[in-house]
Amino acid sequence: MESGTVGSVASLWRYPVKSMMGEQLADAYFTERGMLGDRSYALVDKETGKVVSAKNPRKWPTMFKFSAAYITPPRKGAPISPVSIQLPDGNSVRSDSPAVNSVIARALDRDVRLACETLESPTLEEYWPDLDRLAHRDEVTEEAMPPGTFFDCGPIHVITTATLAKLAELYPQGKFEPRRFRPNLLISVEPGAGFAENEWVGKTLAIGPEVLLKVTVNTGRCVMTTLPQGELPQDAGILRTAAQHNQTFVGVYAEIVRGGTAHRGDVIGMI
Repeated sequence: MESGTVGSVASLWRYPVKSMMGEQLADAYFTERGMLGDRSYALVDKETGKVVSAKNPRKWPTMFKFSAAYITPPRKGAPISPVSIQLPDGNSVRSDSPAVNSVIARALDRDVRLACETLESPTLEEYWPDLDRLAHRDEVTEEAMPPGTFFDCGPIHVITTATLAKLAELYPQGKFEPRRFRPNLLISVEPGAGFAENEWVGKTLAIGPEVLLKVTVNTGRCVMTTLPQGELPQDAGILRTAAQHNQTFVGVYAEIVRGGTAHRGDVIGMI
């Protein structure tokens, strides 16, 4: 894809607690770490010391039934704001409540703690379903995370509307909604562009007048994309389609070159 305008910001998403449902935003501030407030919290399994992740739904089958939202918006340079965590039964608990760990542990039926400090060598467990073209099949592996973060591979995850449309064309019975893929940034691009972001790796995106993102690597997808969310059904065909037609890639990861505020509707250029 040539330099110049590539699209616009269709939506912005932040996930205060790793592997829980998050928040859709009208605007977001980007720091060197990532989107301000994104994955600032995570649950840690007290038995193993590993970060709790929906990547292993055999152990953590209900993570997508939890959601988290900031009580007050996070501010640059300020201590991390508390979040309200809604439980699968509809009740909620604040992250700064003395009872937060016991309340969430009861809901998960496992001993966990809510962490907001960074871990020196964070790891998680990932279940690989029995599908062709995956690196593993019907197996659980241990995956390292970037030190000092609760991210999987990169601080910012980007998807285009063209990629979702292409996947829907290839598998019409599937529901390829953005939330299945948990992007920070959904970019609206011209129809028919196919897997547009495949060509962006190594290039820099200018988001509005302030933010610069360096695209680093394609995003290989996992079992999380197949899990039910609200009215979205469980569907192994989502991941199977990505594996068959785009090496499991859906979207790209990026790092922040220059921070600032991005808004829904901002024009996005490539430089």
